[in-house]
Amino acid sequence: MSKVKQGVYDFLRGSFLTDDSAFKNWRIIIFVVILLLIMISSAHSADKKVIKIAELNKRTRELRAEYVDTGTILMRMKMESSIREKAKARGLKPSETPPKKIKVTYKD
Repeated sequence: MSKVKQGVYDFLRGSFLTDDSAFKNWRIIIFVVILLLIMISSAHSADKKVIKIAELNKRTRELRAEYVDTGTILMRMKMESSIREKAKARGLKPSETPPKKIKVTYKD
């Protein structure tokens, strides 16, 4: 076998984990595995934050729509015509004479 084929064959068999310099290889492999675990956990954390942000944006849109609807209802309730209808239902009617301004003079 050629040297390249032998090297590939040894790598596939895993002899780099069992030979004399295996301790150095295991330290590097464990270090890489720890780095991969940290990377995976940070990716999951980022995904959770993205999902939370999407939920909060959806809730914000819902609350904004509710605010607009409530404002529209309030504007309708404050209209003079709707106030007149409610007053008429209670037996009240607008005054025929306009209000008069009263001035109070105060002397020391």
